[in-house]
Amino acid sequence: APDINPALAQKVVDVAGHYVTPGILDIHVHVYHTREPEGLSVMADSHSFRSGVTTMVDTGTAGAKHFLHFKRTVIDQAKTRIFAFINIVDLGMIGPFEQDINTMDPELAASVVMAYPGVCVGIKTAHYWTREPFDELHPPWAAVDRAVEAGNLCQKPVMVDFWPRPPERSYEELILKKMRPGDIHTHMYAQQFFILDDQGKPLPFVHEARARGIIFDVGHGAGSFWFRNAVPAMQNGFGPDSISTDLHTHNVHGVVVDMQTTMNKILNIGMPLQEVIMRSTVTPAREIGHPELGNLSVGAEADVAVFKLLEGEFSFVDCGKAKMHGTQKLECQMTLRAGEIVFDPTGLSMPDWPDAPPAYWTLPW
Repeated sequence: APDINPALAQKVVDVAGHYVTPGILDIHVHVYHTREPEGLSVMADSHSFRSGVTTMVDTGTAGAKHFLHFKRTVIDQAKTRIFAFINIVDLGMIGPFEQDINTMDPELAASVVMAYPGVCVGIKTAHYWTREPFDELHPPWAAVDRAVEAGNLCQKPVMVDFWPRPPERSYEELILKKMRPGDIHTHMYAQQFFILDDQGKPLPFVHEARARGIIFDVGHGAGSFWFRNAVPAMQNGFGPDSISTDLHTHNVHGVVVDMQTTMNKILNIGMPLQEVIMRSTVTPAREIGHPELGNLSVGAEADVAVFKLLEGEFSFVDCGKAKMHGTQKLECQMTLRAGEIVFDPTGLSMPDWPDAPPAYWTLPW
């Protein structure tokens, strides 16, 4: 609203000197921690709010056959808003099963997305056949083609996780011919994508793909963000449409840590702060078909993040275990989810202890 009378508020929090943003969206995470066996997923609420994240999108951890269990045991229980890309593989991300094309059922995957449109935002490709020779049982484009078929059936975007194997399966063919406008290529700065020429400038075909509507997402992950690609690409006009973590147990204590750390890397490479926020809120919300999120418009749900921008000497690491120095760092100070304060580590919303209300002095432990 243009103006809110503080006298009408139930609680007033002074955030002068801070940046107030919409709740952050992280559209590439793995949070199906209740599946057995499961060693990859993290608990959403333990990792979202501390970075200002109020919405997460699980990207293919669950397939069609496990989705209802995922919804019942994780999505419906979490305070974090959770959406899902459904894996084209019916059992989701369970080791060798992602290599069996007989488990990639476009009609089944699409039927789940259509049955749960409020939760399912699209289809995710399998982690498919990255290093072995192709054969009749493992054609080069099986995972991509079937995911796109499912996307066409349910009229939703496909998030593509991809390993090029030219000449049969090239990156250029993926983003110029296989993917559709509105589909999302995640891991855009991974080591396996040769997107730069000898002068460090992005090759023409990546700009051509963007012009035809392909969306490029960071998807940092344990092995998919390298400064050697990200820095020259961004400095020469090929930045991300959306920023995301690919958060899971193998990187949460290592190269990724959390969403704000990933945002800080993009900030220190040179993207202006306002744009970093936009590509962590407005644009990912649009990419997943939920433009009502990622903004602070009148009537929007009160998902809010409060950040402090620190100035100093900082360093950040990539997946190749190389380091980049920076001078700025966003640090989340408060997160509200649906109007409730869910993260407030420095007590922005709290009184100084001598001024605390009577209950503070009388309540037993």
